[in-house]
Amino acid sequence: MKKRVVITGLGVLASNGQGKEEYWQALKEGRVGYKPVSLFETGSFFTNMAGEISDFDPKIYLGPKGLRTLDRSTKLLVSAAKMAIDDSKLIITEENTDDIGVSVGCTLGSLKSISDFDEVTLKEGPRYTNPAFFPNTVINSPASQVSIWHNIQGFNTTISTGFTASLDAMSYAYDFIKMDRVKVVLAGGVEELCPQTFWGFHQLGCLSGSKKGEEFINCPFDRRRNGVTFGEGACLIAMEDYDHACERGVEILGEVLGFGYYFDPYHVNAYNPKGIGVKAAIKNCLNDAGLEPREVDYICANANSSQAADKIETDAIKEIFGKQSYEIPVSAVKSMVGECYSVSGALAVAASLGGLTKGFLPPTVNLEEPDKQCDLDYVPNQARAQQVKTVLVINFGPNGSCACMILGSLKG
Repeated sequence: MKKRVVITGLGVLASNGQGKEEYWQALKEGRVGYKPVSLFETGSFFTNMAGEISDFDPKIYLGPKGLRTLDRSTKLLVSAAKMAIDDSKLIITEENTDDIGVSVGCTLGSLKSISDFDEVTLKEGPRYTNPAFFPNTVINSPASQVSIWHNIQGFNTTISTGFTASLDAMSYAYDFIKMDRVKVVLAGGVEELCPQTFWGFHQLGCLSGSKKGEEFINCPFDRRRNGVTFGEGACLIAMEDYDHACERGVEILGEVLGFGYYFDPYHVNAYNPKGIGVKAAIKNCLNDAGLEPREVDYICANANSSQAADKIETDAIKEIFGKQSYEIPVSAVKSMVGECYSVSGALAVAASLGGLTKGFLPPTVNLEEPDKQCDLDYVPNQARAQQVKTVLVINFGPNGSCACMILGSLKG
């Protein structure tokens, strides 16, 4: 009998909400999280807008001790883990700790730590570096600290595939559970806002407002769109063996039905205009879930307000779903939280779980001037009350990685 995998907990920190209820309420209200950056000086940039979690205080979730040497990515992720564990009512003991794993998507999470550590080394000399900060310079530090803080002794993995990293981490966790190697996995991703990452996206010209005299606007599927809004966040879901969850008697937020992946290298930092990888990932995901296109009720889109990506995604949906594509609601969570890179897929999953459990579809905000080439039902500007049973999450980037995930309300 095919093993079933469900979601029993959610921990989320986003620029427009902390904790699942606050995050879901923000999405319902169409509340944006991007604002002028306060974490660092932005005078040398043409834009100062980003999805910053400006009121984050890790002591609320982790207490006051042991935080001094942790970097921002780690504090965000360990805090999200605490929320996911509490939400799933998971009690970790010496008897069950080997049956719990951690799978995290993180690509740029150590960049600031590396930069800061190297700056001291170059300016003052190696003898003046603080060895306590060295662990932050490795990419698996946030995931490792989740296990250290919460006494998790099962597998611990970090996946660094860029835009699709958190969905890839969830897929990895899904396979571990289906192979009966663990019972529960905390899976998701993290990305922090720091001057190094902001500067990188700014220099590539990816950010809205990053060109002199250009207006900042975050408006997926709108004809005015001119680039992404970089954001930060941390999100972990508690993925669990269905029978194990039933034995514990915990609430189930949704069921993981399948994943699809395709790598579509085209050019460096450029989307394939034919959308070959996006289409293939959707098809592979439907096949893995054993579903027909007509069985998808809602699509949580990748749409990040870039001219190329939003059109590619629209075209892919039209090709896969045919005439039905005009009947399926499609919306862009990134219209509210921005492009959060490694954690963007996990934030979309968190939003989709809200739709499955609370009966609402997040809106695509700032959709005022529709693009003629993007003509689907994008749930414009206001959330929609609608009960859905099956959600397709789409996630891809200009590096060629394309990933999809299908979630469903629990089937008997």
